[in-house]
Amino acid sequence: MTRTKTRTHYSAERKAQIVLELLREERTFAQIAAEYGIHVNMLRKWKAQAVERLPSVFSNENRAVRDLEAAHEGEREALYAQIGQLTTQLAWLQKKSGIDVIKK
Repeated sequence: MTRTKTRTHYSAERKAQIVLELLREERTFAQIAAEYGIHVNMLRKWKAQAVERLPSVFSNENRAVRDLEAAHEGEREALYAQIGQLTTQLAWLQKKSGIDVIKK
């Protein structure tokens, strides 16, 4: 009976730990791959991803929040302006048509 291999899934914390070992360069890729049972190409991929995303760690995360809030505020202002315009148009149409609207 043959045994099927299942893929091993590594948590983000585990990947980070392994990539930190790679970045220290105390051991070779082959040594680390043998220790953890991971193919060398996968280790190279993880390291490349970490190095690529490293600048975003130091970026200002609040900037994205501020941009989102500014977009929301602009949308809200536009909607309030549209409500005001429609209210004015409705009042004008009611006045011109002679409809007596009972206001509570």
